[in-house]
Amino acid sequence: MFVSPLIARIGSSSIRSLSNFRTKCLKQLHMAQPPILALAIPSDTGRVLSIQSHTVQGYVGNKSAVFPLQLLGYDVDPINSVQFSNHTGYPTFKGQVLNGEQLWELIEGLEANGLLYYTHLLTGYIGSVSFLNTVLKVVDKLRSVNPKLKFVCDPVMGDEGKLYVPPELVMVYREKVVPVASVLTPNQFEAEQLTGSSITSEKDGQEACNILHAAGPSKVVITSINIDGTLLLIGSHQKEKGQSPEQFKIVIPKIPAYFTGTGDLTTALLLGWSNKYPNDLDKAAELAVSSVQALLLRTLTDYQKAGYDCQSSSLEIRLIQSLDDIRNPEVKYRAKRYN
Repeated sequence: MFVSPLIARIGSSSIRSLSNFRTKCLKQLHMAQPPILALAIPSDTGRVLSIQSHTVQGYVGNKSAVFPLQLLGYDVDPINSVQFSNHTGYPTFKGQVLNGEQLWELIEGLEANGLLYYTHLLTGYIGSVSFLNTVLKVVDKLRSVNPKLKFVCDPVMGDEGKLYVPPELVMVYREKVVPVASVLTPNQFEAEQLTGSSITSEKDGQEACNILHAAGPSKVVITSINIDGTLLLIGSHQKEKGQSPEQFKIVIPKIPAYFTGTGDLTTALLLGWSNKYPNDLDKAAELAVSSVQALLLRTLTDYQKAGYDCQSSSLEIRLIQSLDDIRNPEVKYRAKRYN
């Protein structure tokens, strides 16, 4: 019997192994697609698509939001609107920016495999009108799959009287985004931009929430309002259209330092806790504020122990070291209901 020199060299047992491997590969090619996890094993809490920025070093955007939500039991799928080496407060940064077409390509890939079932969409900083318009398409697409999808929007536009996005974004947020949002978390300046009114008192803050309710979202949290030197959070929940909302405030002690990523963290925690307590926004806000304040105090203390001048520049938050404060916060900051 003729034996191929190649077979003689590598041995018949090795040939059988190669043949078995080839057969196994062919079988795998004809296997059914993997089960859709969101449907096969639904999350007890929720599945979040988070479209935000990403930094390799430090905690802002998705780096500040994904981990806390996962600690609270959520499955989180991040899409990074930008991927930078570090946040833009450093002397320099490098990286890439995702455009609207690239975002939509990712959504199409998910859709092609039946992977577009989400309970929540979370968005943060968005730097262009085209990308924001694509996000609006994403909202429509996700709601075509799950009509109950909650859209949690942090309309990042500026702070302390200064815009740091193109001015034309304000109108897009006001006319297109606010009407489709479920939860809105602006700061004082952003709430003024969205309502076209000045906020110089608590009553102004309450009225701004009412204006935003009339435009769309049932839950509005103005995450920071400075009234005569006092820092407040004002929250408002309109449980039924046409009803007066339940409104409250939380007084937040000022910490003598500037931190990055706190807004992204706050919105993520508000999503996490308000979904666990859907009819108790003030409790959700108490938990979120208590977590953030504990984290900031830990961050400040750690930098001070290292001999760092905490007022010389912004501080990277100590997110991982604060996991217990995120998962099981001690509530030290209480909401006070308005009449």
